[in-house]
Amino acid sequence: MGKKQKDKLGRKAYDKLLEPMEEELVGMARWAAATGARILVLFEGRDTAGKGGAINAIAAKLNPRQVHVIALSAPSEREQGQWYFQRYVPHLPARGEIVLFDRSWYNRAGVEKVMGYATEPQVQAFLRDAPDFERMLVEDGILLFKYWLACDQEQQEERLFERLEDPLKRWKLSPVDLAARLKYEDYTKARAQMLKATHTRHAPWTLVDFNDQHRGRLTLIRDLLDRLPDTRVDPAPLEMEPLDHKPLKEKFDVLEPIRPFPED
Repeated sequence: MGKKQKDKLGRKAYDKLLEPMEEELVGMARWAAATGARILVLFEGRDTAGKGGAINAIAAKLNPRQVHVIALSAPSEREQGQWYFQRYVPHLPARGEIVLFDRSWYNRAGVEKVMGYATEPQVQAFLRDAPDFERMLVEDGILLFKYWLACDQEQQEERLFERLEDPLKRWKLSPVDLAARLKYEDYTKARAQMLKATHTRHAPWTLVDFNDQHRGRLTLIRDLLDRLPDTRVDPAPLEMEPLDHKPLKEKFDVLEPIRPFPED
């Protein structure tokens, strides 16, 4: 699956290809607001595959009041005593909203299974119940998309070491990540079991190659846009009348702005 380094898409080419899709994403959000569509996108995959980057690429140009990124922490003691899906329900999209889950209820079939945080009966119960839970969402009108981001272990190792050495990315690395890197094949087997049980007609999975993260983002966004209905909604006409005076300058009475940042 992996691509050689020379085949990777450069930043300049990526930005050029992404730009027209960003316009389509803005149109998608305008369509959702106009029609009341509820869009729910799940991002799952390997550690370091690029879930956060893909989510940011979608959300960057959209209204944060309409688009919500959900990345839940480990369940609290109280949440551990709830119905498994319960803590995710409050974050489902309301009318006109777009919700992007950075990991989701599929933690139970992935990290919880592989790292031993869930028992085998709990995992089996989840695999049995997830299709029914998702059927309820879809039949209620939610547009559900499930993406699994894939990358070879060589790429994963390279990105993990980058996080270890880069102080700006160090926060992305946890002891669990370091333990999980030794279980690459176990995650492969867990994924196969998950897909077999939860790849359904009403809520199918889409796997995306993220060995090249730039190309992976473009692939995912293009797929998402192509699977939505015709989302063309023209923006409401607005007119900006000229001022009837010269533009005013700021005036300060009570407080002055702090000193500008020096260039040298």
